[in-house]
Amino acid sequence: MNRRRPKNKINKIAALTLVLLLPFFALGQGSNLGNWLIYIGNKKLNSKWNIHNEVQYRNYNAIGDLEQLLLRTGVGYNLTEGNNLLLGYGYILSENYIGESDDKVSVNEHRIFQQFTTKQNVGKVSLSHRYRFEQRFVESDFKMRLRYFLGLKIPLQYKEGGNNPLYVSLYNEIFLNTESSVFDRNRVFGGLGYKFSDNLRFELGYMNQFFEKSGRDQINLIAFVNL
Repeated sequence: MNRRRPKNKINKIAALTLVLLLPFFALGQGSNLGNWLIYIGNKKLNSKWNIHNEVQYRNYNAIGDLEQLLLRTGVGYNLTEGNNLLLGYGYILSENYIGESDDKVSVNEHRIFQQFTTKQNVGKVSLSHRYRFEQRFVESDFKMRLRYFLGLKIPLQYKEGGNNPLYVSLYNEIFLNTESSVFDRNRVFGGLGYKFSDNLRFELGYMNQFFEKSGRDQINLIAFVNL
């Protein structure tokens, strides 16, 4: 039995590597998949206060055709363990194609948002609920939007000691406008995550974002850093 363990471990690593690389093989073969590179950071000031910072670099293709640059920051307050209030600001630069042409127009947005996040465990599964209210200043227009995010983390290497580095990450987020056209968009994500330490973890997966009459597919690579 002991002689087989190293081989089984190698097989698992090889399979995981193949799964992680498949999306990039698809991107390299002329796929229309977009690519989002995301950094999400959290700086703990004390047991109650924290600073959130976030950078998202979104491309129409594998890389090099900018769709959107998003910068977000905020100050959070822990009501209790697993329950956080946050007041934040975001700047978004969008590069939108004009009709069916190759020409683009730049759109600037300044955004203020308030959110409440709560986390819970159901057996081995970790659940995260996020409620966000946004006030959006898009060029000369003012818009408001509500968002609800439900995320799940399912460990694949569950151990009683709590060392569960590899996990499945799933989430769904719906966006609702306060105007007559209520539905804005919905995002569905599924991927693999790896926790290197309490301060660092990565996720790689596929996201489908669909609107009322259209949709887009993206490969997401996300880094979570807690300090």
